[in-house]
Amino acid sequence: MRLDKYLKVTRLIKRRTVANEACDAGRVSVNGKPARASYEVKEGDLIELNLGQKPLRVKVTAVNEYAKKENAADGYVVVD
Repeated sequence: MRLDKYLKVTRLIKRRTVANEACDAGRVSVNGKPARASYEVKEGDLIELNLGQKPLRVKVTAVNEYAKKENAADGYVVVD
């Protein structure tokens, strides 16, 4: 699944266009490297989002095409 779609499905970022813009601006990195919106997300990837004051680091645990609101956070684990 594309990185921008994964960020939207897991609700880490509200809209896919915002996720795409964040990737283009270099605010999203995967496994320590800046990632494009077209990056194919795999289980085990470490995603870092630099959108606010404190960067958010998450580890991908599952890649699902669709997720309901209640199950959206099941696709990742927050890493400190």
